[in-house]
Amino acid sequence: MVGAYRGLFDMPGVKGFVISGFFGRMPMSMLGIGIVLLISGLTDSYTTAGAVSATVSIAFAIAAPLSGRLADRFGQGRVLIPLVLVHGTALVGLMLCAGLGAPQWTLYATGVVVGAAAVSLGSMVRARWTHLLGRSPKLHTAFSFESVADEVIFVAGPAVVSALATGVNLYAGLIVALVSTVIGTLFFALQRGTEPPSGKAAGRSGSPITIPGVVLLCCVLLAMGAVFGSVDLITVAFAEEHHAKALSGALLASFAGGSMVSGLWYGARSWKLSLRGRFVRALIFFAVALTPIVLIGNLPLLGAALFVAGMAISPTIITGYSMIERLVPPHLLTEGMAWLSTSVGFGVALGAWAGGRMTDMFGASNAYGFSLGAALLAVV
Repeated sequence: MVGAYRGLFDMPGVKGFVISGFFGRMPMSMLGIGIVLLISGLTDSYTTAGAVSATVSIAFAIAAPLSGRLADRFGQGRVLIPLVLVHGTALVGLMLCAGLGAPQWTLYATGVVVGAAAVSLGSMVRARWTHLLGRSPKLHTAFSFESVADEVIFVAGPAVVSALATGVNLYAGLIVALVSTVIGTLFFALQRGTEPPSGKAAGRSGSPITIPGVVLLCCVLLAMGAVFGSVDLITVAFAEEHHAKALSGALLASFAGGSMVSGLWYGARSWKLSLRGRFVRALIFFAVALTPIVLIGNLPLLGAALFVAGMAISPTIITGYSMIERLVPPHLLTEGMAWLSTSVGFGVALGAWAGGRMTDMFGASNAYGFSLGAALLAVV
């Protein structure tokens, strides 16, 4: 299974943008929980902490297609460097405002800038792979590798930031996230040999979101994001109901772990089935595999069910990016991929809100019905 990936890294410059891209986007799983831990620790208010974290996420979701559009037009390097410096400065400002007890509106103001200046680095990494590999079968393997890297980030990131914030210092988790994103993104931006050409000369007009197939994919990923956001929140509540809140991280890690394993397997195979066929089958599997979590009442079985359900995530996301690559002109590719990230981001915010409401009203086990409903909507 691993052998299929070995040849990916032989091309000049690939290791540089893959490694720097990994560290540059590590904070995508660290920022939200790091902000919650810092602000709740300083203010004893989870409401404020959650609202500021949500503000950052929504600002990122809105701005990601714009940063992708700018990267397509002017080149990744010229856009990334000023954006990451603004992002880093705003994150320092957010930490200072929280630590100095500044008025609450300053947390939201700096949070908007933190989110808006954050870059969808995963989209830019995939755009580089597309530039280097074109329509080669290796592109499928490359997208699979990046999906596995994302899952590693989502398993490791929250654990690292939580351990630092609770065991070292409230600020430590966000400081590590800050250093990782600034240094990783700057090194990524300096890898000019693998950078896709800018689209200024391509008679650029319009936006990928006006392409009907892209709109449909974004709707599917919005529904999937609602599953992710609701499962994250409901699983924590489920573990707490069973007096084992400390195990919530392990349960969520099993969800991401299933996706990581399936991503490795999926990328190592050569597929004769069409992209559309794979996409629909992965979505159906996702909905079917989520069904048992509505019926399960104990933690070990829930962990096993989440692992199985998670196995549908990477194949769906990988195929979604591959379909974007086929649907969108090359000079609009980064923006097209960023729209998928935006859709997932909005879905996560919606799912977390709805999952919380459902949990308060009906209990965690019954609230999983929302997650299942969102997965069925994605299939439809």
